[in-house]
Amino acid sequence: MMPLEKKIYGLIGKNISYSFSKKYFSKKFIKLELKNCTYENFDLLKINEFKTLIKRNILSGLNVTIPYKETIIPLLDSLDIEAEKIGAVNTIKIDSNNRLRGFNTDYLGFLESIKKHIKKKHKKAIILGSGGASKAIVHALEKINISSSIVSRNNKKGDLKYQDLDSEIVESNHIIINCTPLGTFPNVNECPDIPYKNISERHICFDLIYNPNETKFLRNCKKRKATVINGMKMLEIQAEESWKIWNL
Repeated sequence: MMPLEKKIYGLIGKNISYSFSKKYFSKKFIKLELKNCTYENFDLLKINEFKTLIKRNILSGLNVTIPYKETIIPLLDSLDIEAEKIGAVNTIKIDSNNRLRGFNTDYLGFLESIKKHIKKKHKKAIILGSGGASKAIVHALEKINISSSIVSRNNKKGDLKYQDLDSEIVESNHIIINCTPLGTFPNVNECPDIPYKNISERHICFDLIYNPNETKFLRNCKKRKATVINGMKMLEIQAEESWKIWNL
């Protein structure tokens, strides 16, 4: 009997030792008895290091995290239609000719995580952060007819600034999503600088971070009686969607 071909999957990002993905997929491979499959972290200081990694021709599929969800796009051969609309990629399918196709499963993970909490009053959202993850969230909210405003530290045209977040804006946007890395382990005492006093039980506050389980952002919102959701379910759903794509 011929030995099974070794399949290496992995995550590319920067400073990703905190990531849950390797543990998640390693457990999955054990459960499915896929002894030929492994999942590795590829910590890249710069996106250009990706070219060297991919030339090794050893990979079967990749996930992409901060800060490369947008800068990876020019290095790919093609994009799925949803990833093209979003302008960010978190999953890469690698075919037998080593051609790379980008997908986005973040928006699916977010939708599945939040939709059971959505009520008629939830018409507008504030998205904290302007990176690749926030683009997926904007796309997801559009699919359920919720308008959103991005809050950015940078002077991007059309974005709100953190100093713009007054009581009226916070009280009229009943969904607040943290797409920044603020509060990620080990920097657990950090959180976005927003007026938490204006958050109430009418709000849904969602943090894409899953390590720690409850960030300072979520604790602050919980004190104000908001519905709080961390990023763990979103991670699990997007991971399963990635697995489907790799096995198409």
